[in-house]
Amino acid sequence: MKSKRFAFRELEWWILTFVFLIIVLTNIVITMSSNHYPVEKFFGIVIMPIVIYIGFYVMHLVIIPKYLKDKNVLHLVLYSLLAASVTGALSGACAGVNDMDAEKFFRFYFGTLSLYSVYLVTAILLRKMFLPPIFKDFQIYNGVRLFIIFLFVSIFLFVSRIFVNDAVLVILLMIVPGISFFVIYNYFLLYRNKISGNMKAYRWFLWGLIGVIMIGFFLAAVENNVPEIILLGVGMVLLLVFVVFPVSNLIFGKYEDFIGKIDVLSVQVNQSTANLSFLRSQINPHFLFNALNTLYGSALMENAEKTSDGIQKLGDMMRFMLHENQMDKIPLSREIDYLRNYLDLQMLRFAKEDHLDVTIQIGEEHCHGDISPMLLIPFVENAFKHGISTKSKSWIKINLRCLKGSVHLDVVNSMHPKKVTEDPKDESGIGLENVKSRLTHFYPQKHNLTIVANEFEHFVHLSVQLQ
Repeated sequence: MKSKRFAFRELEWWILTFVFLIIVLTNIVITMSSNHYPVEKFFGIVIMPIVIYIGFYVMHLVIIPKYLKDKNVLHLVLYSLLAASVTGALSGACAGVNDMDAEKFFRFYFGTLSLYSVYLVTAILLRKMFLPPIFKDFQIYNGVRLFIIFLFVSIFLFVSRIFVNDAVLVILLMIVPGISFFVIYNYFLLYRNKISGNMKAYRWFLWGLIGVIMIGFFLAAVENNVPEIILLGVGMVLLLVFVVFPVSNLIFGKYEDFIGKIDVLSVQVNQSTANLSFLRSQINPHFLFNALNTLYGSALMENAEKTSDGIQKLGDMMRFMLHENQMDKIPLSREIDYLRNYLDLQMLRFAKEDHLDVTIQIGEEHCHGDISPMLLIPFVENAFKHGISTKSKSWIKINLRCLKGSVHLDVVNSMHPKKVTEDPKDESGIGLENVKSRLTHFYPQKHNLTIVANEFEHFVHLSVQLQ
């Protein structure tokens, strides 16, 4: 499954909010705990960063989103100049009350404006370099963008030394990244192995981390001839094992429960939408079945065996769609019956096409158990829809087989240029994305869907563990 693109505008706001909160709180503590700090100093190291933060908020979450919505360049320029002027005037007033050197303040303020402008340009370039269609997945883009945010925040902290002290630098550039590293290490190497039952890997990574930490502190103690450093290492290990890891595990569990509930609701909404669309498309089922029965009887009286057989199969398919398609699980044999009826109707339709080669292999041995309805047919529908051309050689190969407790479907079809009038969103009846969602919901870690395509051929492999 493809990763999702992070909402970076909100993420940037949260990160800068956290950074400025640490700056302001640290400076308040330093001011209140030091008797030699005059009252004027408070404006320089507490009020000034608050003013800068408000300016950032107005620019990043008000002015730029407004421009992205209405695309008015003139408004963007005017509002940006107004925000920069007001922010500069208020922060300059704080610097003046604090008797700060004017040249030092202007160097800081315009350096900050330049840094923010360069970041915006960098973000635009990253979108052009790493977003689809250049890269099909968002993982690289998300990772590079997060690194760029950390880099620019680090530069900002050094540019803003007029109100950022050494304690803030230690917290934001050492302690916070260190905790983040251990949380990420815990999630990917400890937590996930533990919940998957891979306890051997879990113990290796846990004791390996503890060993590396203790060796590092031991070497530092030997080099500096300070044995007490080893106690710091022990304290760090205890902090990780009894505080950082348990708290982060609790957060991971709550987050996965939340995501699981969202996935369940999403599947239910998709299923309800599909059912509603299907119900809207019905034209009095009883009338339709009566009409089909009448046509079936007429075809038999006229000795039109193929026509009567086709009408019967169509009626069976419609009964399946009306009744069994609404269930969560049906016998696998009924899903295969529906697939056979569909294939028989298609072959009746394309029987006289000399340029079409269709190979069908359905082995029903060991095909027992229940399956979610309409998981197999969409891939076959797509093969007939996109794999047949009226002008060039076409082929479709379908192979369905069952092993004990699982079903496997392979579909290979030729590819042809799409028609100009063809809607790219027009997929199979319930849609490929809907099938993927239901596979994830009903068969988590129990299915394998592989889709490979080029300009000549399209291949699908689906395996589902039924037990």
